[in-house]
Amino acid sequence: MEEPNWLDLKKQLVDCAMGRLPAEKVIKNGQWISVQSGEIIPNIDVAIIGEKIAYVGENADHTIGPNTEVIEANNKYLVPGLLDAHMHVESGMVTVTEFVRAVMAGGTTGIFIDPHEIANVFGLKGVKLMVDEASIQPIHVWTQIPSCVPSAPGFETPGASIGPEEVAEAMTWDGIIGLGEMMNFPGVANSDENMLAEIGETHLANKVVGGHYASPDLGIPFHGYIAGGAEDDHEGTRPEDAIARVRQGMKAMLRYGSAWHDVKDQIPAIIEEGLDSRNFILCTDDSHAETLINDGHMDRVVRHAISMGLSPMQAIQMSTINTATHFGMTREIGMIAPGRFADILIVSDLEELIIDRVISKGITVSINGELQIELPPYPYPEWATKSVNFGKEITAEDFKLPANSNGNVTANVIGVIENEAPTKHLKFDLQPENGELLIDIKQDILKIAVVERHTGNGKVTVGLVNGFGFTENCGIATTVAHDSHQMIVVGTNEEDMAIAANELAKINGGQIVVKNGEIIGFVDLPIAGLMSNERAEIVADKARTVLDGFIKCGCNLNNPNMQLSLLALVVIPELRISDLGLVDVNEFKFIPVIDQNI
Repeated sequence: MEEPNWLDLKKQLVDCAMGRLPAEKVIKNGQWISVQSGEIIPNIDVAIIGEKIAYVGENADHTIGPNTEVIEANNKYLVPGLLDAHMHVESGMVTVTEFVRAVMAGGTTGIFIDPHEIANVFGLKGVKLMVDEASIQPIHVWTQIPSCVPSAPGFETPGASIGPEEVAEAMTWDGIIGLGEMMNFPGVANSDENMLAEIGETHLANKVVGGHYASPDLGIPFHGYIAGGAEDDHEGTRPEDAIARVRQGMKAMLRYGSAWHDVKDQIPAIIEEGLDSRNFILCTDDSHAETLINDGHMDRVVRHAISMGLSPMQAIQMSTINTATHFGMTREIGMIAPGRFADILIVSDLEELIIDRVISKGITVSINGELQIELPPYPYPEWATKSVNFGKEITAEDFKLPANSNGNVTANVIGVIENEAPTKHLKFDLQPENGELLIDIKQDILKIAVVERHTGNGKVTVGLVNGFGFTENCGIATTVAHDSHQMIVVGTNEEDMAIAANELAKINGGQIVVKNGEIIGFVDLPIAGLMSNERAEIVADKARTVLDGFIKCGCNLNNPNMQLSLLALVVIPELRISDLGLVDVNEFKFIPVIDQNI
């Protein structure tokens, strides 16, 4: 059936609003959360025709015909559908379809995704896979083209690369909303031509440039980065970070994902310093499948923001109209108003955000948490499911760390910070044994390694990490390893680390926990080594075995698998490891694991 053209659509909306054409649905007697005016207005009806809203007012009886579906709101709140302004589907370990299935009942009706995880494995063809899948979803899915693939050229080996030419091509695709987070902030500040060219291509297409300034330095480099064109940032962790970004014309994105809890520490910019909340946006960045299933998505974020002191109106604005405004989408989404998509939540408790019904694009997709529509699984090609290639069998010997000294040495050690993306650059005095550095459980010093999986060159780079708290013989491996997505392996003994690496390769990627030679937890993620096309609840159950495995190894961190997955992300300070070596991100240079003899 041929879709109506622009003029026909407008005529339908006008005729419905005027009572000349019956509405398909009318919501009766709700309290209108008018995010555009900041009011809660009682006794409001909403008339819907097709995917759009035709009328919002005190009485829509003139739009009701014999076949109009009438939905009684019974004085409940009418809230715009929630929008996630910045997120990575791959972090949920599921496909776009399964992510959408998992979040619809919680009131998410729009997501802005940056698929730079699959881009680092398969390049632009991997991004196109997700764009095509996004286009058929019952909620809105817009895509930002990944900007930094690899995240830091010369400091890691990606499976593919994206540059200005690819960005320019992708900007012509349907469903593209802008450029994904510009993580190479030193490159922008130093006028790297490729980074500036990608920003330029985005501006030429009149689209939004996502930011990522992961540094506490708000001095000259920060100003240089903003001058380059980034328009938002989700990497702030302090009130002064949010304040500085907003004052410089950026939108401060406050994230509350599975592991990154940055809302609480930046909310004082609004509550205490009095900055205008319309310049702040809520997002998740990274949400684990288990979080989606057990705790929620943007509904979870809004509840948290309210619990931190925001009014319900402010929290809802920061996850609806603020997001739509930022991306230039207020003609389409972000509010309950005529001409906009009929993305409406019927909410019985505003403070707790208890959602009774979710309407997306004019269709009821959920009632009392139960989905009302079916989503067929999306088929992925075979090439997308075979991406782990070591070129050899990994052995315990690959994880040895030679030390050319018989006396104490100073080692550079990655320090994990719970619930935060940055790490600490720690230094430990260690005593080598038989010409090598060993694991020291008493000091919580474990081996960490990156195994190259894209080219099959067999390279294994070994370092040290502190903060996981392992107390048992364990090896844990993951191919979810931002952003190059090589394989990261961490453990207390090399034998279990080797078993973990080889077993994970056999199942084409995912996460796995080995204790005393036995597999005690795993989640298989065969699509690019990042995602499963199984239902989110199944993936969550499998992922739970991994989290339980961390606990059985002695680790009590919140979401340690996500902490582990970021330890190769060489654009977030202070210390990281890639397949090419140990990286001091503050100085953007490689450093040795063993710093100096004492």
